[in-house]
Amino acid sequence: MTVADPTRFTAPAALDRLQRIALVVGIVALVACGVGVAVDLPQFLSSWLLGVTYWLGISIGCLALAMIHHLTGGDWGVPVRRVFEAAAAVLPLVAVLFLPVLFGVGDLYLWARPEAAADPVLAHKAPFLNEPFFRLRFVLYFLVWIGLAAWLRRLSLAQDRAPDPSLNKRMQAISAPGLVVWALVTTFAYVDWLMSLEPHWFSTIYGVYFFGGTGLSSMAFLIVVAVVLGRRAPMAGLIGRRHFHDWGKLMFAFVLLWTYFAVSQFIIIWSGNLPEEIEWYLHRMSHGWQYVGIGLALGHFALPFALLLSRDLKRNMTRLAGVAVFVLLMRWVDHLWQIAPVFHPEHVSVHWLDVAAPLAVGGLWLAAFVQVFKRRPIVPINDPYLEESLGDEAHH
Repeated sequence: MTVADPTRFTAPAALDRLQRIALVVGIVALVACGVGVAVDLPQFLSSWLLGVTYWLGISIGCLALAMIHHLTGGDWGVPVRRVFEAAAAVLPLVAVLFLPVLFGVGDLYLWARPEAAADPVLAHKAPFLNEPFFRLRFVLYFLVWIGLAAWLRRLSLAQDRAPDPSLNKRMQAISAPGLVVWALVTTFAYVDWLMSLEPHWFSTIYGVYFFGGTGLSSMAFLIVVAVVLGRRAPMAGLIGRRHFHDWGKLMFAFVLLWTYFAVSQFIIIWSGNLPEEIEWYLHRMSHGWQYVGIGLALGHFALPFALLLSRDLKRNMTRLAGVAVFVLLMRWVDHLWQIAPVFHPEHVSVHWLDVAAPLAVGGLWLAAFVQVFKRRPIVPINDPYLEESLGDEAHH
């Protein structure tokens, strides 16, 4: 059989079991969240915001990585391009799951409450921070993300039907302006949904901080999926140590990128020492939240940095997957540290809904991801660079 034979690259049956487990977990956690709505609506909304922004980061991060690969090429992206495309294709579901946040704007955001009109700072920001415009921007953000993802996926699937080298150039032409638009939209989205939780505070680097975070989340997710695929036919023996080495180096790069943005924001704001800027850090450097911050410094940067320096670890799929799972856990801690101190400034609080909501969103997200992923060949079968990108080191 040739590489272009679509029957050669059908999804392994193990993904069906994974899909069923994810769906069951998602539904059970969703029922638990329903109890949370009845018991403590404000806590449910803050936890749900944590869950949807966490999984959104993986979807839009995969969209960005797909565009980066279309622009730069390289063996690292071709075998897993369909992982990027399937994760980005779940964005319509994420938009639906965001609806509780839109309906709970008044409970989540200080600027949306009646008393905000008496605050001169919030009154000044009211032309931007108001509910109708907030909801309109939400629609625009998802239209851009979903449009980019659908456009690239349509061209990629067209390549499966007939080999056409010009399609690669078209995807590259879309990705160049697409990344610029993605960066702008993503910046505004995180300013809207997370930074405006504390509307008196601002940081010009806040959106960029999440660029590193979404890239790290999506690379860690990619590695976990690649391990599942790499141990089973048809990908067993076709993705190997050199691929995981490349993906490990990229994850290492995103660890450094996230750290650079985090430290840059901290140093600039702390050295300025302006009351309107340091408030955000004061909430996260007292009442026990400082220990979560220290945990992020150690677990989100120091430990992955030290482990990923090892060439042997990056070439061992099991050990690299362990680091990737740990990174995904730390990404949840980072989201918790961004959101929870707004609602619990006097003490550290990890509510059971902070676990249940990400599990509910994540279970549904993973089930949808698998459904999209297994619908087509799991690699771009007519990509002109596919054959040379597959195989072990002996062939390279």
